[in-house]
Amino acid sequence: MTISVPDTDVAIIGAGVVGCAMARRFALEGARVVVIEAGTDILSGASKANSAILHTGFDAPPGSLELHCMQQAYDEYLSIRNEMNLPLLETGAMVAAWTAQEEERLPDLLAQAQENGVSDARLISRAEVLAREPHLAGDVRAALLVPREHVVDPWSAPLAYATQAQALGARFMFAAPLQSARRDGGTWHLATAAGELRARTVVNCAGLYGDHIEAMLTGASRFEIRPRKGQFVVFDKAASALLRTILLPVPSDRTKGIVLTRTAFGNLLVGPTAEEQEARDRPDVTRPELDALIARAGEMVPGLRDMPVTAVYAGLRPASERKEYRVHADADLGYYCAGGIRSTGLTASLGIARHVFDLWAQAYSASGPAVAAPPVVKVPNLAEHRPRDWQRPGHDGILCHCEMVTTREVEAALQSPLPPGDFGGLRRRTRCAMGRCQGFNCLARIASLCEGRLRAPMVSEDAP
Repeated sequence: MTISVPDTDVAIIGAGVVGCAMARRFALEGARVVVIEAGTDILSGASKANSAILHTGFDAPPGSLELHCMQQAYDEYLSIRNEMNLPLLETGAMVAAWTAQEEERLPDLLAQAQENGVSDARLISRAEVLAREPHLAGDVRAALLVPREHVVDPWSAPLAYATQAQALGARFMFAAPLQSARRDGGTWHLATAAGELRARTVVNCAGLYGDHIEAMLTGASRFEIRPRKGQFVVFDKAASALLRTILLPVPSDRTKGIVLTRTAFGNLLVGPTAEEQEARDRPDVTRPELDALIARAGEMVPGLRDMPVTAVYAGLRPASERKEYRVHADADLGYYCAGGIRSTGLTASLGIARHVFDLWAQAYSASGPAVAAPPVVKVPNLAEHRPRDWQRPGHDGILCHCEMVTTREVEAALQSPLPPGDFGGLRRRTRCAMGRCQGFNCLARIASLCEGRLRAPMVSEDAP
C-alpha cells in the first residue's frame, strides 16, 4: 500500500524531540514532510526520559557542533515559548564543588564558559552558595554560578513542534518501524509496518536505533550506538521547597553527572546515573543505583533524607562510541543523519534541525515556499508555577487529584490535532497518574475515558 504522494520531499525517521523539531523546521521551510515512528506516539523512545534542563552550553566542547546547536536552539526556544505557551522555570544553576580537587577545577570551567560565550557565569564563594541555598549541606566549598540554565517541560515543547509541523501539512505515521529501503534514481522507496511511501530524501532521527537505520539505508553505519542508561528518582512535591537552583556536579569527560533540580511540575528530581548496556529497549530501574541516588541527594540536601519518593524511572540515551554528535550528510544518496544526540538533545533539537536543513538546502529545494506566517500553536500548561486548568471554572471535575488533572484536560488531549497514541503519551500530555499514587485512584476513570481512543492498549509506564 502506498500512502504518500510520490514526491514527498523528506521522510524523517523517528518522532523523538529531534524528529519533532526536524519536522517543524522542514515544514516551516516549505518542504513536504512525513514522519515515520516505530512507536505508537511521539517521544516513545529516548526522549521520554531526561533531566528537562535548558542548557546554555557553558561546559560544551568549545567550537563544537553541539555547542552551536545548543546556543542557537536556546535562543529560538526563548523566541517561541510565549506564542506556544511553553513554560520556563527560571532557576539558574550552580556547579557545586564538594572536594578540594573539584574546587580547583572551577576556574577552568569558568574559562570554558567564557570561551563559549556564557559571559554571565561567575565563581561564588561557599558563603554565597549557602546564602542562595540555605538547605544545602555545609561542607560545600564553592560553585560556578550559571544564571541562564533553566528548567523546562520536556514533553510539551516537542509536542508543540510536532503539532505545528502537522498544521503545516506534515504527516505522522505511528507503529511504523522501517522494514526495508531502496534508492531508485532520485527516490527512496520505504516500506514500513504501517505502509509504504516514497520520498526524495531521508533524515535519520532514529535515536537508539540510528546506527541500524543508517546501515539499512546506506549499507553500513558510520557510528555505533552504545546505549547509556540514566536512572532518576522523583521526590515528593514538598521537597521542592528545599532547592531553588539547579545543582550540577563538576562534570567528567564521560558524563555531566548527577543533577539535583526542581521540575516544572513541582517535584524535585535527582539523577541520572550513566550506565552503559547492550539492550536498547530495557530501561530498567535497579535498587542499588536508586538507593545511591537517594543517598547522594541526602548528602547534598540533608532535608531530603526524610522526604518520600513519588516515582522512579530510567531512560536510555543514544550515546555513540564518540562524544560528539554524529551529524552527516550524503546529498547524492539523499541521506541525512542526526545521530548520537546524547543528553543535550532536548536543548539542542531546534538548532540541530536548522543545521540539518541548511545541509539539505545545499543540494535540494522544498516543494513550496517558506512559511511567512506559521499557524499559531499553543500547548496546555502543566507547569506548577503557572495557572493550571483546575483553577479555571467548568473543568468537569478533577480526575487525578495527585497532579490536579481535570477531566477537561484529558478530553482536550484525546481530541487534540495530535492525540496520544498510548497511555504514556496521555500522561506526558496531561500528567494524569504521575503523582504520589501513580494512578491507583484514577486509572479506572482514565481507562473509561480512553476506551477505543488510543492506538495501543492502556498499560502503565514509569515516568516522572
